[in-house]
Amino acid sequence: MRKSTLSTFGLKRSLLASLLLSAMASTLVLSLPASAQQATPAKLAPAVAAAPKARPVDAIAAVVNNEVITRNDLSQRIRMVERRMRSQKIAVPPTDQLEKQLLERMISDRAQMQLAAEQGIRVDDLLLDRAVAKLAEQNKLTVTEFRNEIERDGTPFAQFREEIREEITLQRLREREVDNKIQITESEVDAYLSSDTGAQAQQETNLGQILVRIPENASADQIAQRRARAEDVLRQLRTGADFAKTAATFSDANDALEGGDLGWRNADRLPQLFVEATNDLKQGEVSKIVKSANGFHILKVIGRRVAAAAKASGATASVQQTRVRHILIKVNQIVTAAEAKRKLTELKERLDNKGAKFEDLAKLFSNDLSASKGGDLGWIYPGDTVPEFERAMDALKPGQVSAPIESPFGFHLIEVLERKADDVSKERQRLIARQAIRERKLDEATQDWVRQLRDRAYVEIRSDDKS
Repeated sequence: MRKSTLSTFGLKRSLLASLLLSAMASTLVLSLPASAQQATPAKLAPAVAAAPKARPVDAIAAVVNNEVITRNDLSQRIRMVERRMRSQKIAVPPTDQLEKQLLERMISDRAQMQLAAEQGIRVDDLLLDRAVAKLAEQNKLTVTEFRNEIERDGTPFAQFREEIREEITLQRLREREVDNKIQITESEVDAYLSSDTGAQAQQETNLGQILVRIPENASADQIAQRRARAEDVLRQLRTGADFAKTAATFSDANDALEGGDLGWRNADRLPQLFVEATNDLKQGEVSKIVKSANGFHILKVIGRRVAAAAKASGATASVQQTRVRHILIKVNQIVTAAEAKRKLTELKERLDNKGAKFEDLAKLFSNDLSASKGGDLGWIYPGDTVPEFERAMDALKPGQVSAPIESPFGFHLIEVLERKADDVSKERQRLIARQAIRERKLDEATQDWVRQLRDRAYVEIRSDDKS
């Protein structure tokens, strides 16, 4: 079962409030009763005089193309983010700064959701149910327990579901617009393999980032203003300002409200610009200002550690391969998760009791293309499968069959046939190098795409008193 880009997705809790263009007014007013609407002009005057004075129900914070973000949308997001930041022990920035950060992110997300709608990208309820169930499982909770936890945190569960639907939608959009357009040349692969990446692969770095973004087609004056802003931020950091709080206050990157934390990464998964800027820094130190196509970056080395496993790209590298087969039952509108799991439990009992052969059951019941081969997936390298499948496979000895295992594809029975340690072939080395280069390019390309989409959108930010 090869890796799917939907095997994992970031849990980004964002609001999905959306109003139609017909509701685009600075205030929403109470409507007249139907009887008054049908009245003649002569009869209408007394009704209007007696009606309560129109009063604002909500106000507009921003207009994004043909939709609005309301003040209520923004206030809800602020409350939610403040709770999350406190739970993660990230210092909350001043309210006016947090509002500015969140509104900008909501504008960017809204522009992306509009593009997704134009392209017909939809997430149905079945996929959404499975995603929520997976999140509950990852938190070692039932869906009901998970729902109670979400609502105890102050977020209505229906709203949470729509946030997840939005995140999956944006993931699919980015795959189409960014992931599938990344090009890697053979010369880049050659350069990667000839470079000294072995030592870097042994070490992981956790970087923090503050980005002061440069608008698309910025003038010299705009670039100078953004540079001055970055220099002011750097001065604050050098005089003792907290990096996470400063990132949440000033950074234009998507990770700003997580304190700018990029997470643990090998050097080959970081932009080369970042690697070069932080190579000589010790833990806790902050870099100089680094300029990229997206803007001005300030980086902090949060930590360094030895990687869990070295990247197998050297000429003498040896890796473990596993020959494996499986039976897959997919979950859909006809087959529920409970039914799929129950069916595989029955099949495993037959295998344990020697009542059938694995390959025969795979041919009869598996929903995978490998069914015609008795479920045989051939020799699998580390990283070839989704994490859930690989963890279950690695825990088995040759000849053992797993209990039913859930992955983004459905439920599996897995049998390990044999294992071997083998030198990495030249073809495999090039594939690994290509994947590493792709990951390095992906973040930067995504940021660039988001910036361009945001800059092309029609955006009008309303002040509190603007009507």
